[in-house]
Amino acid sequence: MADVNPSPLKHFVLAKKKITAIFEQLLDYVTEGTDFVNETYENPELEHIVTDDGLAEIQAYKSKLAIIGEVLSRRHMKVAFFGRTSSGKSSVINAMLWDKVLPSGIGHTTNCFLSVEGTDGDKAYLMTEGSDEKKSVKTVNQLAHALHMDKNLEAGCLVHVFWPKAKCALLRDDLVLVDSPGTDVTTELDSWIDKFCLDADVFVLVANSESTLMNTEKHFFHKVNEKLSKPNIFILNNRWDASASEPEYMEDVRKQHMERCLTFLVDELKVVDPSEAQNRIFFVSAKEVLSARKQKAQGMPEAGGALADGFQTRFQEFQHFEKVFEECISQSAVKTKFEQHTIRARQILDTVKNIMDSINVAAADQRVRSMEKREDQKDRLEFVRNQINILTDDVKLKIKEVTEEVANKVSSAMTDEICRLSVLVDEFYSDFHPSPQVLKLYKSELNKHIEEGLGRNLADRCSSEVNMSMYQSQQEIIENLKPLLPSGVQNQIHVLIPCRKFDLSYDLNCHSLCADFQEDITFRFSLGWTALVSRFLGPKNAHRVLLGMAEPTFALPRSLASTPCTASTPVLVPENPSQEELMVSLVTNLASLTSRTSMTVIIITGVVWRTVGWKVISCSLSLYGLLYLYERLTWTTKAKERAFKQQFVNYATEKLQMIVTFTSKSCSHQVQQEMATTFARLCQQVDITERNLEGEIARLSKEIDQLEKIQSNSKQLRKKAVQLEDELDRFIEQFLQTK
Repeated sequence: MADVNPSPLKHFVLAKKKITAIFEQLLDYVTEGTDFVNETYENPELEHIVTDDGLAEIQAYKSKLAIIGEVLSRRHMKVAFFGRTSSGKSSVINAMLWDKVLPSGIGHTTNCFLSVEGTDGDKAYLMTEGSDEKKSVKTVNQLAHALHMDKNLEAGCLVHVFWPKAKCALLRDDLVLVDSPGTDVTTELDSWIDKFCLDADVFVLVANSESTLMNTEKHFFHKVNEKLSKPNIFILNNRWDASASEPEYMEDVRKQHMERCLTFLVDELKVVDPSEAQNRIFFVSAKEVLSARKQKAQGMPEAGGALADGFQTRFQEFQHFEKVFEECISQSAVKTKFEQHTIRARQILDTVKNIMDSINVAAADQRVRSMEKREDQKDRLEFVRNQINILTDDVKLKIKEVTEEVANKVSSAMTDEICRLSVLVDEFYSDFHPSPQVLKLYKSELNKHIEEGLGRNLADRCSSEVNMSMYQSQQEIIENLKPLLPSGVQNQIHVLIPCRKFDLSYDLNCHSLCADFQEDITFRFSLGWTALVSRFLGPKNAHRVLLGMAEPTFALPRSLASTPCTASTPVLVPENPSQEELMVSLVTNLASLTSRTSMTVIIITGVVWRTVGWKVISCSLSLYGLLYLYERLTWTTKAKERAFKQQFVNYATEKLQMIVTFTSKSCSHQVQQEMATTFARLCQQVDITERNLEGEIARLSKEIDQLEKIQSNSKQLRKKAVQLEDELDRFIEQFLQTK
């Protein structure tokens, strides 16, 4: 059946397969690019990398490419046959299909547009316009009957005839042949052209060689030429076998038809050059070719049967027409069906490349800025850490200086106040009575008065200076640490470290301190033995002497004249006795001697009597008695209170002096705690600064990694675009460039 050489129509099939594969790759590429751009756009950490226009543009391309892919899958070569009624259009189609597919001959005229295309199935069927019903057709007669029986078919409707590809080789190569009603049966040529001709790759004008070209045929193709730019038009002068009956006129008639057809194509339509026009005009007999091919299909010779003279010439010319037609329609269909798509694909790739380039540039710029910011943050973090270490040492020294200063001030002030304790005690007024209950209450209130008074006096003397020193030190610490604090805290430092007065707590605890104080408000004569000894030896030594006198002597009495035993153990005397110890020893021995015998008193009295006389002694004793009486009468409650206060002052002074160091250290510790607390609060904010810097560095590192990934992905996608452009270039070079 078919020639052993591959059909030129395979060129279109291969081109369609190639361009479809390219667009599938392009759709996958744009889908990948759309996902990448959309992911980058929706990343909240990466702003201004993808523009709204870029995202919208690439998303639109994705949907457009899906539509283009569907269009490409339906693309086929289309040839439309036009001519007057009964000019042999259906016969030409049948001859090209090597089978009687369409009804033709006497009584069978095509009353509507018939589109013949191949189907992969083994059964033929037809589908009318506006219906999805597949009507089975087994034979040509059934097809003719179906077309004539359908009263709804009009001249302007289209019927799709699907013929098994296994029965017809021409239909295997995505070729669609459209048969039409005669151009002389309707005036609606414009609607025909708009509906059936705009996507046709080749037009075949089937003319009756027994007559000349009619105006209806010319008029139709003039309208086609207006709608399409230089359509591919072939003219078949059919029924050329009729010229065999008059061979003497055959060449003249052929020349006449040729001149008219050339004039129509070259001069009137101007769709082809004169040099190419010769290959667009053919003289054939479709009926003879169909008959010969059917015989060959049945295994009989092609020239068998009743054929007119010159059959081989006409048959070869029909074959030449088929060859030129196939080459023309293949090249034309590839160009018309795929050229615009390749241009569109290039535009899409150029746009996507520009989008990827802009993303790459934006990501690179932001990456550089992020790296610079990260280095700045690292430097800032290192500076903060170094500064806080330096300032920590400085603050420790400052706190030490301030606390030592406070300790000295408090110690000095407290020492002065202890010296003035008697004044503070004299300022105390309360009911006094020697009864134990009243004395207990009196001592409690006195302790409270002393504690409040000492605390108040110490505060007056120390608080303002301590506050000033602390305030200055705190302000110095704040000013040093302020540059290290978070920016939001720097403007609200007064909220973090409020300016408030610091009050030292002087916890003297006088009640516990003087809890063991025991007053002695019993009457004691100022010239009595006890008072004299106390004045002469002091209270402590006097107490020791008096205790010595009070001890009972259990030694056996002995005569004054008795001589001590020589064997007695000598008394050990200290090597370097103090003066007080010598005096105490002397008086003790004297008192012991006086108490042992009254003879001493009598002797002394006698000596004094003889020396000064009795009047002087009597006068002295009288004065001594009057003094005793006076002191006894003046020993009132007030005197007792004064004595009590004096004793308390002496006792409290001794106790308070013991806690001067403790109190000063306590105050310095309070100051240390206050300043340390202030510094700790500031350090907490510095820690926040460090954490913020560390978090910002981590965020910038993550952002830099993301930007590097975006740059890498955009470069890879751009590289894929270049590869697809290379595929398009190869396709254009192979299928679209004129060779």
